[in-house]
Amino acid sequence: MKTGILAIALLVASSVYGQVGQDLKNAGKDTKDAAATGAKKTAKGTKKAAKATGHGVKKGTHKVADKVADKTDTAK
Repeated sequence: MKTGILAIALLVASSVYGQVGQDLKNAGKDTKDAAATGAKKTAKGTKKAAKATGHGVKKGTHKVADKVADKTDTAK
């Protein structure tokens, strides 16, 4: 009787151990996927921000240049 109970306990334990191992493997893959997705979204956001900043700087530079040109115009 004790041998039968021990065999059942070992069978259940090995089944649980296998499931835990698979869960850990899946968690590692999910973490890797999340990190890759985060990196891609960060790169996209950074690129978008850099483009907007470039446009803003260009617009501001032209605006300042126009004001300076108006004050230094000697053709009047």
